[in-house]
Amino acid sequence: MSKEMLLLVDALAREKNVAKDIVFASLESALASATKKKINEEADVRVAIDKDTGEFESFRRWQVVPDEAVENPDAQIGLSEAQEEMPDIQLEEYIEEQLEPIDFGRIGAQAAKQVILQKIRDAEREQVLSDFLERKEHLVTGTVKRIERGNAIIEAGRIEAVLPRDQMIPKENLRVGDRVRAFLLKIDRAARGPQLILSRTAPEFIIRLFELEVPEMEDGLLEIKSAARDPGVRAKIAVKSNDPRVDPIGTCVGMRGSRVTAVTNELAGERVDIVLWSADPAQFVIGALAPADVSSIVVDEEKHSMDVVVDEDNLAIAIGRSGQNVRLASELTGWAINLMTVEESQKKAEEEHGTIRKLFMEKLDVDEEVADILIEEGFSTIEEIAYVPLNEMLEIEAFDEDTVNELRNRARNVLLTEAIVDEEQLENVADDLLNLEGMDKSLAAKLARGNIRTRDDLADLAVDELVELSGIDDERAKNLITTARAHWFE
Repeated sequence: MSKEMLLLVDALAREKNVAKDIVFASLESALASATKKKINEEADVRVAIDKDTGEFESFRRWQVVPDEAVENPDAQIGLSEAQEEMPDIQLEEYIEEQLEPIDFGRIGAQAAKQVILQKIRDAEREQVLSDFLERKEHLVTGTVKRIERGNAIIEAGRIEAVLPRDQMIPKENLRVGDRVRAFLLKIDRAARGPQLILSRTAPEFIIRLFELEVPEMEDGLLEIKSAARDPGVRAKIAVKSNDPRVDPIGTCVGMRGSRVTAVTNELAGERVDIVLWSADPAQFVIGALAPADVSSIVVDEEKHSMDVVVDEDNLAIAIGRSGQNVRLASELTGWAINLMTVEESQKKAEEEHGTIRKLFMEKLDVDEEVADILIEEGFSTIEEIAYVPLNEMLEIEAFDEDTVNELRNRARNVLLTEAIVDEEQLENVADDLLNLEGMDKSLAAKLARGNIRTRDDLADLAVDELVELSGIDDERAKNLITTARAHWFE
């Protein structure tokens, strides 16, 4: 039996191109499974094979768990009971009992064989997958082997991959035998069938296609910084040149458009806009909105958004069909883009001006003229007035030194008073609100002034109510409320 086992391991390892250790592990698992069928299906059995002689030993074992956590007495034992047998034993360790050799019989041997073959198949598939991943191929090229429930099974050499229906380009009709190229989206090692999940709609796919067509990218002279797609219709890519002698846009377009045309053909006619990447976010957004002309732009770093002003003639172009142009520009740059006309921009500026004027007049006890001067000089918060360097405020021609000092003192007193009030408010705020992910003391104090003092109080709010109470943006308000409600569904 021992010699036969060693010969079997050697033969399987060579035939299936897997390590002997994997075959031994498969045998041990198979023998343990067959042993359980003979003694108790609920038991935990360990089999150890001597890799030099082929002899094996079987052990029944019980895992040590807390006394109150014993759910399966056939495979678990409470800590106190275990320590009666072995005083030094710890939680998660095992108590083992050696078993007498068992005659598995024909049925047991057949069951063991099935387990071994399945383990070997899994190991073989894992080996093929590992060999593929070592090549670090992001683009997979293969043939459609079959169609299952709308998903295409792609045969790529010795490996199978799946291209899900939702990862195909819309209106794309793949047939068995078609040659297809796709991006390796992810690897699902738990899947029983194909483990490689492909995509023809991912933004990374278009990046890899350009890398194939533009040799300058492989040489490091050019790189694609980001991409955004409306699959099968339109895409935008942002390119950057690492060599001042290389024109990034012209290089990607190619002679008579040959390079971009090759990518477009692969993407079922998807039109590609090539945008010059810029380290300046505003300049990047202006380029991404092409062909629309931008009149002006206001950047809000805190909200990571931009107000982009275009004239009436350019508004439709900037928005694009069904909002496509502005949506792709936003995805490409990573900034929220708010398009508006000159009139809308002026109206918004007047509203913001009025809000800030009211704040300064109420908090600093100044008249409208002083408030307007502060706004015209670029001040928008009490904190800026309190802590901007003194020499900068002294440069304001309309104010003398005494006025500047008085304004700074009033601003600091306002902030100090608000800080004291906030601390008093926080005394009545529950820990579950204070410790909520995304919450800070300043926001918690604002909410407390509106009688929102617990996690459930926050969870009961609508997004617009929270925005009005706190002054935070919609996205943060939505995330906070979602987090606050999470425990309701646990």
